[in-house]
Amino acid sequence: MRFRSLRAAAVTLAAALAAGLGVTSPAHAWGEPGLPSLNITDTYVTGISSGGFMASQLQVAYSGTFKGSGIVAAGPYYCGKGGIVTGLIACGTGLISTDPEGIENITRRWSAEGKIDPVSNLAGKPVWTYHGTKDPLVQDRVSDEGVQFYRDFGARTAYHDYDPAGHGWPTPNAPLPCGWTFYPFLINCGNDPQGEMLRHWMGSGNVNAPAATQTGTLTEHDQDRYTPGGWAQWYSLGSKSYLYTPSSCAAGEACKLVVALHGCLSDNKFVGSRFARESHLNEYADTNHLVILYPQTDISLVRLNPQGCWDWWGYTGSDYAQKSAPQMRAIVNEVHALGG
Repeated sequence: MRFRSLRAAAVTLAAALAAGLGVTSPAHAWGEPGLPSLNITDTYVTGISSGGFMASQLQVAYSGTFKGSGIVAAGPYYCGKGGIVTGLIACGTGLISTDPEGIENITRRWSAEGKIDPVSNLAGKPVWTYHGTKDPLVQDRVSDEGVQFYRDFGARTAYHDYDPAGHGWPTPNAPLPCGWTFYPFLINCGNDPQGEMLRHWMGSGNVNAPAATQTGTLTEHDQDRYTPGGWAQWYSLGSKSYLYTPSSCAAGEACKLVVALHGCLSDNKFVGSRFARESHLNEYADTNHLVILYPQTDISLVRLNPQGCWDWWGYTGSDYAQKSAPQMRAIVNEVHALGG
């Protein structure tokens, strides 16, 4: 009996220490339902800030999976080069160059080694980039070099770089003024960037106007089961993701999938489902046969990620920008589960 008491006390202490360090194990296995299998044709990815960097990593590493991307308030692929110091200086302040030539050489080498999909896939892919002139966190030079990266690989780029926007996700219904950089990082610049992005991806004549109100369904789904090892928090991922599904897609009609990635301080621990509800992608989903997947991160002091950022500098391992990266594998597993 004494042994059992000591063991129980040890388990309780370990759990308390883990929680204090930002590591929490699932209360029970697979508490949320899995993702549904849908009739998905094409798959796209977009994201803001750290989610923008992750969207670029997914587009480059899995260029055979993603047909196009939208990069908001971020810089080039592999910008951080495996270090937070390099990431902050080169990929944020722009005090030093992100080294476009070096990054492109690394990209070609990884492609030849099979660590990412063939870079030839990027030729002709639609890549839409948004950067505000008042962004205090990602400077013009950083965003410019990100656009040039894709141009050098033959992508079909569009660059929205003229709004007086702060560091945030711009939508026509956002609560904050255009130039702000503040929670919940949803800003209104008097235009419709989501429609612009979708038209660049799919063609201006192929995108219908958004619905006045959302008529689809936003649901929560287990993210542990799609993460390597089955424990999302180990890689600073949330235990659940969100999925917005129009009724037409739920009924089996052919639909396109958009993966939308929040930024730092914007996962469900910080804003709940707000990004998933207010991204202005759902309104387009209802009228254009789109399914929107919103994967989630989680804070982790063990991973030195207290703000719940996506891994764009290497806190999950040196392969964070390659196909073997755990966060990208989790997202792609979710894409495959949906039928993408």
